[in-house]
Amino acid sequence: MRKNIAKSIVSTMADLNNSGLVNDITMKNINNLCLPDVQEYTPDKIIAIRKKFRLSQAALACIFNISPSTVQKWEQGNKKPTGASQKLLNIMERKGVEALI
Repeated sequence: MRKNIAKSIVSTMADLNNSGLVNDITMKNINNLCLPDVQEYTPDKIIAIRKKFRLSQAALACIFNISPSTVQKWEQGNKKPTGASQKLLNIMERKGVEALI
């Protein structure tokens, strides 16, 4: 339901932007507010993403600016990525590691 509402808002605002009634800055703000929810990442999913890009735990930690032990804890299920790390995993999954380096 929330996704449909967000899509409708973005679509309407894009039409208003195209017609000149909404400026580009407002359009960018609307897009940022209507971003999809970032999913939770299971240990298996984190391992799969890391292996997809042929990264070691240390390399992933370096890209995320976190300790290798944090990545290890994620992959063991002792800790879950939150906040910026969760968002970076989402970006990496959708756009590739190149989007982060």
